[in-house]
Amino acid sequence: MSTVKSSNPAGSALPSLARALTRVEDEIKALATSSSLPVVNSASGRITGAGGKRLRSVLILSGSLAVSGTITDRAVTAAACVELLHAGSLVHDDLMDDAEERRGVRTVDADWGPGPAVLVGDFLLARASQAALERISPFAAGRLARVVTDLVEGQVLEVMDLYDPHRSPESALRSVRLKTGALFEVGGVLAAHCADADEATAAGLARFGALFGLMFQILDDLLDLVSTAQRLGKPVGHDLRQGVYTFPLLRALTDDQRDLLARRGRELTDAEVAGLLAELRQTGLVADTLAHCTALAARAVRALPDLPDSEALATLRALPDAYLDWAASQTG
Repeated sequence: MSTVKSSNPAGSALPSLARALTRVEDEIKALATSSSLPVVNSASGRITGAGGKRLRSVLILSGSLAVSGTITDRAVTAAACVELLHAGSLVHDDLMDDAEERRGVRTVDADWGPGPAVLVGDFLLARASQAALERISPFAAGRLARVVTDLVEGQVLEVMDLYDPHRSPESALRSVRLKTGALFEVGGVLAAHCADADEATAAGLARFGALFGLMFQILDDLLDLVSTAQRLGKPVGHDLRQGVYTFPLLRALTDDQRDLLARRGRELTDAEVAGLLAELRQTGLVADTLAHCTALAARAVRALPDLPDSEALATLRALPDAYLDWAASQTG
């Protein structure tokens, strides 16, 4: 499906969805640059203007369209709010990771330092909840606020396990469910809410979002281990260097590799990172992770509610496998 300023791997011919995505992009820009302070608008506008896959928006708009046959203003605002909340969390993530670039632009932390980065991230999070309260409903604002709590708790769990090669895969998944799955899950919730869906439909869309978000992040973590900087447009092995030992990595590590990370994790040289990544690419890491994500994709599709056949519903059904295929094409 087509998105704005992004190379979305899913592809779609839904004109109404394409038009709605353009409206979402316009609303993101308006909200991100709505501060009375030009310096805040400059920072937040540049970050949100760098684009992204906008998969959360596609989920919300397609879900709402599949339920009600139309995409309302509330659904467009919901998509913009979720993307804004995601952007704010990325500003904070970049600060914690000491990252210098995100999607081809300098991070707020790199240009202005940690203090402004915290404040710009906070501004984006607050604007998302404020817009949801004013333009959608108190329910929507409350659900977005709950997601912020999930994001914080997921990040705390990740920080507690930094540089721990004995971190369990289950612990890594719990963090992913809170940091990434929650954002996709609330997308399903808001899609149903904006379409005035019943509880069963809302539960199905929420479950679809949670499973798709989990799959999405596992694939993202895999690509950091086995893709290339040329394909991704950013350095690989970032998580290893930051001590974030992810679900795919933890399932693939040998005892010798765990020992290396236990001894050298905080001081890994570029040569050691490259050597470890080369070793991992020679294992069943890719095949095993893709198989796990294939199962998640199937579970996500089965979770979708029983709705009349439509192009929008077909878009939702195709989304997990389409993203899986795209991610597989970026490996190695």
